[in-house]
Amino acid sequence: MPQQSQRGRAGLAVHHARLLTRGAALVGSLALLPLLAACGGSEGGGAGDAKASAEGSSAPVAGVVAPAKVEVIAALTGCKAEIRIEADELREGQCKTKQGNYRITTFPAEKYKLTWLDAASVYGGKYLVGPQWAVGAKPEVLEKLRPKLGGTIQSLRGVGPATPGPSAS
Repeated sequence: MPQQSQRGRAGLAVHHARLLTRGAALVGSLALLPLLAACGGSEGGGAGDAKASAEGSSAPVAGVVAPAKVEVIAALTGCKAEIRIEADELREGQCKTKQGNYRITTFPAEKYKLTWLDAASVYGGKYLVGPQWAVGAKPEVLEKLRPKLGGTIQSLRGVGPATPGPSAS
């Protein structure tokens, strides 16, 4: 009988050691989760990208991506934005600078940006897009802004007839 109790104690010790190891692994994983989320890239693969019919640009990306506030994004580009739209779903500011004219639109949540891009895809055009923000301008202006703001340049396909060709008459 004494042998059985020793085996039972040994088995219990092994069981506790396994639980401690699993617990430590779980705690370690949970501690790393915020770091992994913070380091995750904002480029590519999301459902919103396909929904907006966007094609990303291959231009280099800024080291930091601008935060989602019109005034901060405008300041990063050397502009004091004139706020044109103030709504629950978005804020929009207009900038007129030496670099060109552009609109900065910010969103309180990523889902609003994806909905907005989906709606904008009807009109086509190019946008510089980051987390919870988009900048609309001519492509050459977007290329100048991208090193300062980060994000990706997305081409949205318009709906409707292509440029009309010569008539058959």
